[in-house]
Amino acid sequence: MVSAPPFGGGRTGPWALVPPGTWKMPVPWFLLSLALGRSPMVLSLEKLMGPQDTARCSPGLSCHLWDGDVLCLPGSIVSAPGPVLVPTRLQTELVLRCHQETDCDLCVRVAIHLAVHGHWEEPKDEDKFGIAADPELEEPRNAFLQAQVVLSFQAYPTARCVLLEVQVRAALAQPGQSVGSVVFDCFEAALGAEVRLWSYTQPRYQKELNLTQQLPDCKGLEVRDSIQSCWALPWLSVSADGDDVHLVLDVSEEQHFGLSLYWNQTGPQNITLNHTDLFPCLCIQVWPLEPDSVRTSLCPFREDPRAHRNLWRAARLRLLPPRGWQLNAPCSLLAEATLCWQAPGGGPCQSLVPPLSRANVTVNKTLQLPLLNAHPNLCVQVSSWEKLQLQECLWADSLGALKDDMLLVETRGPQDNRSLCALEPSGCTPLLSRASTRAARLGEQLLQDLQSGQCLQLWEDDLRALWACPMDKYVHQRWALVWLACLLLASVLFLLFLFKKDHVKAAPRGRAALLLYSAEDSGFERLVGALASALCQLPLRVAVDLWSRRELSAQGPLAWFHAQRRQTLQDGGVVVLLFSPGAVALCHEWLQDGAAASAPHGPHDAFAASLSCVLPDFLQGRAPGRYVGAYFDGLLHSEAVPALFRSVPVFSLPSQLPDFLGTLQGPAAPRPGRLGERAKQVSRALQPALDQLLQAPGAPGAPGDCTRDGT
Repeated sequence: MVSAPPFGGGRTGPWALVPPGTWKMPVPWFLLSLALGRSPMVLSLEKLMGPQDTARCSPGLSCHLWDGDVLCLPGSIVSAPGPVLVPTRLQTELVLRCHQETDCDLCVRVAIHLAVHGHWEEPKDEDKFGIAADPELEEPRNAFLQAQVVLSFQAYPTARCVLLEVQVRAALAQPGQSVGSVVFDCFEAALGAEVRLWSYTQPRYQKELNLTQQLPDCKGLEVRDSIQSCWALPWLSVSADGDDVHLVLDVSEEQHFGLSLYWNQTGPQNITLNHTDLFPCLCIQVWPLEPDSVRTSLCPFREDPRAHRNLWRAARLRLLPPRGWQLNAPCSLLAEATLCWQAPGGGPCQSLVPPLSRANVTVNKTLQLPLLNAHPNLCVQVSSWEKLQLQECLWADSLGALKDDMLLVETRGPQDNRSLCALEPSGCTPLLSRASTRAARLGEQLLQDLQSGQCLQLWEDDLRALWACPMDKYVHQRWALVWLACLLLASVLFLLFLFKKDHVKAAPRGRAALLLYSAEDSGFERLVGALASALCQLPLRVAVDLWSRRELSAQGPLAWFHAQRRQTLQDGGVVVLLFSPGAVALCHEWLQDGAAASAPHGPHDAFAASLSCVLPDFLQGRAPGRYVGAYFDGLLHSEAVPALFRSVPVFSLPSQLPDFLGTLQGPAAPRPGRLGERAKQVSRALQPALDQLLQAPGAPGAPGDCTRDGT
């Protein structure tokens, strides 16, 4: 409780203020405030019988409490004539003042710590030469230092001031050192009230001490049988049962009470509340329907993950012309906003300079965008704890769909030097570079467009600027070449068709199959490569990220998966989910969190990126006929596959290869005898890689050779 206790034999902790055999001090208030935090404890308080105020001092001090209250008049600060006693620190504790055993009021006990302020006068010159000093000059050191200490208390609607006279023998007082403390019992206050304390001396030698604290209410203290205002109070608790939340009120059958759900917000609010919605700022207040009754308030959803998910689902970004925007949400949010450029095609939104203010976004407050002109590709991203929560292209409604414009970033240096680069998915490409990107190929034309005023300036400061340059005309100029190339290609294909129609027997086109797996180690990738290579011989048109690393690097795992999945399903193909321990762990993360899980484990991990689209298909019943599951013997048990994915066939390989191959090939599957032969071929191709993985995990892998789809 104190680092150097004023009395009590050098003891520390909750009983540091207890002199032996005298009186008992209750639990310190700062411990009480910790106990009444997120998980309130029920604490008992000491009871003081009788209405009289009292004061007592630590050893070495004597003190006296004046009868009745005094006027609170601090006055101006004056210089100390010599050493004086001044208050240095205030401590508060809670007790009960009782008129009877079951008729008590909450009371605040105050401890005032005192120290010596100022110095004694230096001895005169004759003392230095051994001349006997005047005995009258020694008298102050044998006298007492006295102080009149005022203690002021305010807790609406009560205001009091009491006067304490304290003295200590001057010989025991050292300048700047503590001399002890005086304890006052006590100021009565209401449950849940805010109390303010001041302390100073008369006359006043320094700035007064002050302390403000919030008192607990009935539910945090063991006072239900002692304070009558708590007897009739409805006691409230909150419990969760799945998606249902139960409010439990402990009241007598004959008691009437009021119940209120309210928003813990400040300022004017227009709020429509649906009782099924939970939000972090949703609070509950309950009280007996009696005059001046105590109200109990509880905000139980501040840390509830469901409430925070509901809050982000309800949050909206809104454009306020001409350059204003708002984040609308029913509760305050800890979030940061950034400006980004969204190119058509579904790639990631690329952060821009200037970023918006890194300070937290204020909900329902209009903020200004630092832009000169609007553009449909300009978007705002809102993140919380480094996790993207919202993204809105605010001008999509007013300016139309995303445009195929090139964003140029201008950097200005000294002596009017400037450099230009074009923002592309791979980064910012210098215009006059030899890179094999669209911006580099059209660098000179884009520079001419900028110089001729055909580009729209979005933003600028002293060092940088942003320009949006239209690319439509370059697309139109290439239409003639495109048409010519198409005609030439059609002619070649027609000639090839005529040449081969008598020599090639028509055969049904192989079914498309997209393999998804979690890239755990090189041994597992080698096993997947062996499976993909064997499936190519059936025939099947197989797509797997092992064979599309260049496209993955250029497009990103999510965009690559979207394109492959769409093409596979449009062609009547099937998506194969290859389950492994790592894949099962990722699925469980998504199913338990209910939102975007952690980022993909690597730059080529298409499985982790694909879960945001695969899971909705299973949750909404669209998976049968489009998905097939599989796992490898010895690596995983069938029970480990999450139940959600068992709505589609799940096969063990290579033990169930015939059924697996039949499902993959669908209606075009050969007769059972032929299918068995193909299963043996695939099993022979798989077994060495599987054995090597089981015996020596982590062995390097290499995909097999065949015509690879998607490269």
